[in-house]
Amino acid sequence: MTDLPLVLATNPLDPSGEDLLLGHVRLLVAPDTSAGTLNRLAGEAEGIIVRVPLPSDILEHAPRLRAIVRHGAGLDMIPMVSATARRIPVAYVPGANATAVAEYCFAVMLKFGRRLGRVDDGLRIASWQEVRQSVGSAGELAEKTLGIVGFGNIGRRVAAIGAGFGMRLLAHTPRPENLPDGITAVDLAGLFSQADFIVLCCPLNDRTRGMVDAGLLRQVRPGGRLINVSRGAVIVDEALAEALRSGRLAAAALDVFAVQPLPASHVFFGLPNLLLTPHIAGLTQESLRRMSQGAAEEMLRMLHGERPRNLANPEIYG
Repeated sequence: MTDLPLVLATNPLDPSGEDLLLGHVRLLVAPDTSAGTLNRLAGEAEGIIVRVPLPSDILEHAPRLRAIVRHGAGLDMIPMVSATARRIPVAYVPGANATAVAEYCFAVMLKFGRRLGRVDDGLRIASWQEVRQSVGSAGELAEKTLGIVGFGNIGRRVAAIGAGFGMRLLAHTPRPENLPDGITAVDLAGLFSQADFIVLCCPLNDRTRGMVDAGLLRQVRPGGRLINVSRGAVIVDEALAEALRSGRLAAAALDVFAVQPLPASHVFFGLPNLLLTPHIAGLTQESLRRMSQGAAEEMLRMLHGERPRNLANPEIYG
Protein backbone atom coordinates (compact mmCIF):
# COMPACT_ATOMS: atom_id res chain seq x y z
CA MET A 1 0.00 0.00 0.00
CA THR A 2 2.89 2.40 0.64
CA ASP A 3 3.75 2.42 -3.07
CA LEU A 4 0.35 3.93 -3.89
CA PRO A 5 0.39 7.66 -4.70
CA LEU A 6 -0.55 9.99 -1.85
CA VAL A 7 -3.54 12.25 -2.48
CA LEU A 8 -4.13 15.15 -0.10
CA ALA A 9 -7.72 16.29 0.38
CA THR A 10 -8.08 19.70 2.00
CA ASN A 11 -11.44 18.59 3.46
CA PRO A 12 -13.34 15.31 3.87
CA LEU A 13 -14.92 13.77 0.79
CA ASP A 14 -18.29 12.12 0.47
CA PRO A 15 -17.89 8.38 1.17
CA SER A 16 -18.78 7.60 -2.43
CA GLY A 17 -15.74 9.56 -3.60
CA GLU A 18 -13.50 7.90 -1.04
CA ASP A 19 -14.71 4.49 -2.24
CA LEU A 20 -13.61 5.31 -5.79
CA LEU A 21 -10.12 6.14 -4.57
CA LEU A 22 -9.82 3.11 -2.29
CA GLY A 23 -7.09 0.74 -3.45
CA HIS A 24 -5.72 3.24 -5.97
CA VAL A 25 -4.29 5.97 -3.72
CA ARG A 26 -3.44 6.70 -0.13
CA LEU A 27 -5.94 9.39 0.86
CA LEU A 28 -4.86 11.92 3.47
CA VAL A 29 -7.47 14.38 4.73
CA ALA A 30 -5.93 17.51 6.22
CA PRO A 31 -6.73 17.91 9.94
CA ASP A 32 -7.10 21.67 9.37
CA THR A 33 -6.83 24.02 6.42
CA SER A 34 -4.21 26.46 7.66
CA ALA A 35 -1.47 27.38 5.19
CA GLY A 36 1.17 25.78 7.40
CA THR A 37 -0.67 22.47 7.57
CA LEU A 38 -1.46 22.29 3.86
CA ASN A 39 2.07 23.20 2.84
CA ARG A 40 3.53 20.62 5.20
CA LEU A 41 1.24 17.82 4.07
CA ALA A 42 1.76 18.63 0.38
CA GLY A 43 5.39 17.55 0.60
CA GLU A 44 4.72 13.93 -0.36
CA ALA A 45 1.47 14.45 -2.24
CA GLU A 46 1.14 13.50 -5.90
CA GLY A 47 -2.40 14.84 -6.05
CA ILE A 48 -4.47 17.44 -4.20
CA ILE A 49 -8.27 17.65 -4.05
CA VAL A 50 -9.23 21.25 -3.28
CA ARG A 51 -12.21 22.55 -1.32
CA VAL A 52 -10.64 25.65 0.26
CA PRO A 53 -8.22 28.27 -1.10
CA LEU A 54 -4.74 26.80 -1.36
CA PRO A 55 -1.75 28.75 -0.04
CA SER A 56 -0.28 30.77 -2.90
CA ASP A 57 3.11 29.09 -2.39
CA ILE A 58 1.91 25.52 -1.89
CA LEU A 59 3.51 24.27 -5.10
CA GLU A 60 6.91 25.27 -3.78
CA HIS A 61 6.34 22.70 -1.03
CA ALA A 62 5.02 19.94 -3.30
CA PRO A 63 7.88 18.60 -5.46
CA ARG A 64 6.03 15.38 -6.31
CA LEU A 65 2.71 16.95 -7.25
CA ARG A 66 1.32 15.97 -10.64
CA ALA A 67 -2.45 16.52 -10.38
CA ILE A 68 -4.82 19.06 -8.81
CA VAL A 69 -8.60 18.71 -8.81
CA ARG A 70 -11.06 21.35 -7.69
CA HIS A 71 -13.92 19.77 -5.75
CA GLY A 72 -16.37 22.05 -7.55
CA ALA A 73 -15.84 24.73 -10.18
CA GLY A 74 -14.27 27.87 -8.70
CA LEU A 75 -10.65 27.94 -9.87
CA ASP A 76 -9.80 31.07 -7.86
CA MET A 77 -8.92 28.69 -5.01
CA ILE A 78 -5.94 27.32 -6.96
CA PRO A 79 -2.65 29.07 -7.93
CA MET A 80 -3.33 28.49 -11.61
CA VAL A 81 -0.36 30.44 -12.98
CA SER A 82 2.09 28.45 -10.86
CA ALA A 83 0.42 25.13 -11.70
CA THR A 84 0.52 25.84 -15.41
CA ALA A 85 4.13 27.01 -15.25
CA ARG A 86 5.02 23.67 -13.61
CA ARG A 87 2.88 21.81 -16.20
CA ILE A 88 0.64 20.38 -13.49
CA PRO A 89 -2.84 19.65 -14.89
CA VAL A 90 -5.74 21.19 -13.00
CA ALA A 91 -9.18 19.62 -13.36
CA TYR A 92 -12.53 20.68 -11.96
CA VAL A 93 -16.10 19.41 -11.69
CA PRO A 94 -18.38 21.91 -13.45
CA GLY A 95 -22.11 21.82 -12.90
CA ALA A 96 -22.05 19.34 -10.03
CA ASN A 97 -23.57 21.82 -7.58
CA ALA A 98 -25.50 23.97 -10.07
CA THR A 99 -28.91 22.66 -9.01
CA ALA A 100 -28.11 23.10 -5.32
CA VAL A 101 -26.97 26.70 -5.81
CA ALA A 102 -29.89 27.58 -8.06
CA GLU A 103 -32.41 26.12 -5.61
CA TYR A 104 -30.79 28.13 -2.82
CA CYS A 105 -31.42 31.29 -4.86
CA PHE A 106 -35.10 30.51 -5.15
CA ALA A 107 -35.36 29.58 -1.48
CA VAL A 108 -34.09 33.10 -0.78
CA MET A 109 -36.48 34.70 -3.28
CA LEU A 110 -39.42 32.90 -1.73
CA LYS A 111 -38.30 33.89 1.74
CA PHE A 112 -38.11 37.52 0.65
CA GLY A 113 -41.46 37.37 -1.11
CA ARG A 114 -43.57 35.39 1.37
CA ARG A 115 -41.80 36.30 4.65
CA LEU A 116 -42.58 32.91 6.14
CA GLY A 117 -40.05 33.23 8.97
CA ARG A 118 -41.61 36.49 10.11
CA VAL A 119 -45.09 35.00 9.81
CA ASP A 120 -44.14 31.99 11.94
CA ASP A 121 -42.54 34.23 14.58
CA GLY A 122 -45.58 36.51 14.62
CA LEU A 123 -48.06 33.68 15.00
CA ARG A 124 -46.33 32.58 18.21
CA ILE A 125 -46.73 35.97 19.88
CA ALA A 126 -49.69 37.68 18.16
CA SER A 127 -53.22 36.81 17.15
CA TRP A 128 -54.13 34.79 14.06
CA GLN A 129 -55.89 37.75 12.48
CA GLU A 130 -53.07 40.22 13.19
CA VAL A 131 -50.60 37.99 11.39
CA ARG A 132 -52.90 37.45 8.42
CA GLN A 133 -53.33 41.21 8.03
CA SER A 134 -49.56 41.74 8.11
CA VAL A 135 -48.86 39.74 4.95
CA GLY A 136 -50.79 41.85 2.50
CA SER A 137 -47.54 43.03 0.95
CA ALA A 138 -46.32 39.51 0.16
CA GLY A 139 -45.40 39.03 -3.48
CA GLU A 140 -45.34 36.31 -6.11
CA LEU A 141 -42.40 35.43 -8.32
CA ALA A 142 -44.58 35.10 -11.41
CA GLU A 143 -44.11 38.05 -13.79
CA LYS A 144 -41.25 39.49 -11.72
CA THR A 145 -38.02 40.32 -13.55
CA LEU A 146 -35.02 38.13 -12.75
CA GLY A 147 -31.57 39.42 -13.69
CA ILE A 148 -28.75 36.88 -13.89
CA VAL A 149 -25.13 38.06 -13.92
CA GLY A 150 -23.02 35.25 -15.37
CA PHE A 151 -24.49 32.49 -17.49
CA GLY A 152 -22.52 29.33 -16.81
CA ASN A 153 -23.96 26.14 -15.36
CA ILE A 154 -25.49 27.91 -12.37
CA GLY A 155 -26.85 30.81 -14.39
CA ARG A 156 -28.52 28.44 -16.85
CA ARG A 157 -30.12 26.48 -14.01
CA VAL A 158 -31.35 29.68 -12.35
CA ALA A 159 -32.88 30.74 -15.66
CA ALA A 160 -34.61 27.40 -16.15
CA ILE A 161 -36.21 27.51 -12.71
CA GLY A 162 -37.13 31.18 -13.15
CA ALA A 163 -38.87 30.35 -16.42
CA GLY A 164 -40.86 27.71 -14.58
CA PHE A 165 -42.07 30.38 -12.16
CA GLY A 166 -43.13 32.57 -15.08
CA MET A 167 -40.49 35.23 -14.52
CA ARG A 168 -39.14 37.64 -17.12
CA LEU A 169 -35.47 36.76 -17.66
CA LEU A 170 -32.52 39.10 -18.24
CA ALA A 171 -28.86 38.10 -18.38
CA HIS A 172 -25.49 39.81 -18.48
CA THR A 173 -22.76 37.63 -19.95
CA PRO A 174 -19.60 38.11 -22.03
CA ARG A 175 -21.16 35.83 -24.67
CA PRO A 176 -24.73 37.08 -25.18
CA GLU A 177 -24.88 35.30 -28.54
CA ASN A 178 -25.06 32.00 -26.61
CA LEU A 179 -28.16 32.90 -24.61
CA PRO A 180 -31.17 30.65 -25.26
CA ASP A 181 -34.48 31.96 -26.53
CA GLY A 182 -36.57 33.73 -23.92
CA ILE A 183 -33.64 35.45 -22.19
CA THR A 184 -32.79 39.06 -22.99
CA ALA A 185 -29.16 40.16 -23.00
CA VAL A 186 -28.56 43.48 -21.22
CA ASP A 187 -25.65 45.49 -19.89
CA LEU A 188 -25.04 45.64 -16.14
CA ALA A 189 -26.71 49.00 -15.62
CA GLY A 190 -29.76 47.85 -17.56
CA LEU A 191 -29.99 44.65 -15.56
CA PHE A 192 -29.73 46.43 -12.19
CA SER A 193 -32.28 49.06 -13.19
CA GLN A 194 -34.88 46.56 -14.40
CA ALA A 195 -34.58 43.44 -12.24
CA ASP A 196 -36.71 42.77 -9.18
CA PHE A 197 -34.24 40.03 -8.23
CA ILE A 198 -30.55 40.09 -9.16
CA VAL A 199 -28.52 36.89 -8.92
CA LEU A 200 -24.73 37.12 -9.10
CA CYS A 201 -23.29 33.80 -10.30
CA CYS A 202 -20.31 34.98 -12.33
CA PRO A 203 -16.69 33.87 -11.83
CA LEU A 204 -14.26 36.07 -9.93
CA ASN A 205 -11.67 37.57 -12.26
CA ASP A 206 -10.12 40.93 -13.08
CA ARG A 207 -13.28 42.03 -14.86
CA THR A 208 -15.70 41.13 -12.06
CA ARG A 209 -13.66 42.01 -8.95
CA GLY A 210 -15.38 44.99 -7.26
CA MET A 211 -17.95 45.05 -10.06
CA VAL A 212 -20.93 45.76 -7.78
CA ASP A 213 -19.90 49.18 -6.48
CA ALA A 214 -21.71 52.31 -5.34
CA GLY A 215 -22.26 53.51 -8.89
CA LEU A 216 -23.88 50.29 -10.02
CA LEU A 217 -25.99 49.99 -6.88
CA ARG A 218 -27.40 53.46 -7.54
CA GLN A 219 -28.97 51.92 -10.67
CA VAL A 220 -31.07 49.43 -8.66
CA ARG A 221 -34.78 49.82 -9.16
CA PRO A 222 -36.75 50.60 -5.98
CA GLY A 223 -37.55 47.38 -4.16
CA GLY A 224 -34.78 45.45 -5.89
CA ARG A 225 -33.20 42.50 -4.12
CA LEU A 226 -29.75 41.01 -4.67
CA ILE A 227 -28.41 37.48 -4.12
CA ASN A 228 -24.68 36.70 -4.33
CA VAL A 229 -23.61 33.08 -4.90
CA SER A 230 -20.54 34.10 -6.91
CA ARG A 231 -17.58 35.27 -4.83
CA GLY A 232 -17.56 37.90 -2.11
CA ALA A 233 -15.00 40.10 -3.82
CA VAL A 234 -17.41 40.76 -6.68
CA ILE A 235 -19.15 43.22 -4.32
CA VAL A 236 -17.74 46.31 -2.62
CA ASP A 237 -18.90 45.62 0.94
CA GLU A 238 -19.40 49.19 2.16
CA ALA A 239 -21.28 50.15 -1.00
CA LEU A 240 -23.67 47.25 -0.47
CA ALA A 241 -24.11 48.13 3.20
CA GLU A 242 -24.97 51.73 2.32
CA ALA A 243 -27.49 50.64 -0.35
CA LEU A 244 -29.21 48.46 2.24
CA ARG A 245 -29.16 51.14 4.95
CA SER A 246 -30.66 53.73 2.61
CA GLY A 247 -33.35 51.39 1.33
CA ARG A 248 -32.22 51.75 -2.27
CA LEU A 249 -31.75 47.99 -2.14
CA ALA A 250 -34.71 46.44 -0.35
CA ALA A 251 -32.86 43.30 0.72
CA ALA A 252 -29.90 41.11 -0.10
CA ALA A 253 -28.64 37.61 0.59
CA LEU A 254 -24.95 36.74 0.67
CA ASP A 255 -23.55 33.23 0.73
CA VAL A 256 -19.97 34.29 -0.05
CA PHE A 257 -17.67 36.94 1.37
CA ALA A 258 -14.35 38.57 0.53
CA VAL A 259 -13.01 37.26 3.85
CA GLN A 260 -14.21 33.87 5.06
CA PRO A 261 -15.20 33.18 7.79
CA LEU A 262 -16.92 36.55 8.02
CA PRO A 263 -15.44 38.48 11.00
CA ALA A 264 -17.92 38.93 13.87
CA SER A 265 -17.31 42.69 13.79
CA HIS A 266 -18.25 43.03 10.12
CA VAL A 267 -20.76 45.72 9.17
CA PHE A 268 -22.99 43.11 7.54
CA PHE A 269 -24.12 41.71 10.90
CA GLY A 270 -25.80 45.02 11.73
CA LEU A 271 -28.09 45.06 8.69
CA PRO A 272 -31.56 43.59 9.33
CA ASN A 273 -32.45 43.43 5.63
CA LEU A 274 -29.43 41.26 4.83
CA LEU A 275 -29.58 37.45 4.91
CA LEU A 276 -26.20 35.83 5.63
CA THR A 277 -25.26 32.18 5.09
CA PRO A 278 -21.79 30.58 5.47
CA HIS A 279 -21.02 29.52 1.88
CA ILE A 280 -23.53 26.66 1.91
CA ALA A 281 -25.55 27.32 -1.25
CA GLY A 282 -23.88 24.46 -3.10
CA LEU A 283 -23.89 22.00 -0.22
CA THR A 284 -26.52 19.29 -0.39
CA GLN A 285 -26.24 15.55 0.00
CA GLU A 286 -26.67 15.16 -3.73
CA SER A 287 -24.19 17.84 -4.79
CA LEU A 288 -21.50 16.68 -2.36
CA ARG A 289 -21.84 13.18 -3.75
CA ARG A 290 -21.54 14.41 -7.35
CA MET A 291 -18.57 16.67 -6.58
CA SER A 292 -16.68 14.01 -4.62
CA GLN A 293 -17.25 11.34 -7.24
CA GLY A 294 -16.30 13.67 -10.07
CA ALA A 295 -13.18 14.86 -8.26
CA ALA A 296 -12.10 11.29 -7.51
CA GLU A 297 -12.62 10.18 -11.10
CA GLU A 298 -10.62 13.11 -12.46
CA MET A 299 -7.82 12.49 -9.96
CA LEU A 300 -7.54 8.84 -10.99
CA ARG A 301 -7.44 9.76 -14.68
CA MET A 302 -4.55 12.14 -14.16
CA LEU A 303 -2.59 9.84 -11.87
CA HIS A 304 -2.96 7.13 -14.55
CA GLY A 305 -1.48 9.51 -17.11
CA GLU A 306 -4.77 10.30 -18.84
CA ARG A 307 -6.09 13.72 -19.78
CA PRO A 308 -8.95 14.81 -17.47
CA ARG A 309 -12.37 15.42 -18.94
CA ASN A 310 -12.61 18.93 -17.49
CA LEU A 311 -9.16 20.47 -17.82
CA ALA A 312 -8.64 24.06 -16.67
CA ASN A 313 -5.19 24.58 -18.21
CA PRO A 314 -5.13 22.78 -21.58
CA GLU A 315 -2.05 24.75 -22.65
CA ILE A 316 0.15 22.37 -20.66
CA TYR A 317 -0.54 19.73 -23.32
CA GLY A 318 0.33 22.07 -26.20
